[in-house]
Amino acid sequence: MNRRTFMITTALATLGAGLMPSAVTSFLVTPAQAEDLPDTSGIFDLTLGDKNAPVELIEYASYTCPHCATFHKTVFGPLKKDYIDTGKVRFIYREVYFDKFGLWASMVARCGGEMRYFGVQKMLYDEQSDWIAGGRDTMQIVENLRKIGKRAGLTDENLDTCLNDGEMAEKLYAKFTAEVAEYDIDATPTLVIDGEKHSNMSYADLKKILDAKLAE
Repeated sequence: MNRRTFMITTALATLGAGLMPSAVTSFLVTPAQAEDLPDTSGIFDLTLGDKNAPVELIEYASYTCPHCATFHKTVFGPLKKDYIDTGKVRFIYREVYFDKFGLWASMVARCGGEMRYFGVQKMLYDEQSDWIAGGRDTMQIVENLRKIGKRAGLTDENLDTCLNDGEMAEKLYAKFTAEVAEYDIDATPTLVIDGEKHSNMSYADLKKILDAKLAE
């Protein structure tokens, strides 16, 4: 197999050959359409922290969203150190797909399993502008994502299997559409803290909300 050839029958077919509109609402499905979506029960959720933590924080984010990259570079680190690692917050990350590149990035991150996921995630956000490379050369983006996966310990065979898994691409898309509908997500990053939706914010503002929740 030519490793620079990404099969049309996989994620490309799921999201279409071109870039998708940059609005989450364009992906939402009707109840009738939802009945035809594939079963996603076997796809692992992306979580960190104590499952019994007193506060639950869900982040909706896209790997191709610049604001999400900034959030992960400036807010997620102290959030993890001060609240997730200390058992105060259970963190759930939900992937949003604005375009095919965001889906492929998720497939590479998930390729290493739960243990590697957040390590790959950090590389994807830290190096976002590098691997997207302007968004013009599709095959170069695929190759850049493969390089990130290999640095995380994945083999060419692993990546071939993951990136050509059309069934997985369809299930990830179905999971995404259901999850953004749950809280009517219309932008990224969006934070849902104990069921209450919040827009992007600084760590200082997030800290105030979390501390107030913990004091209840």
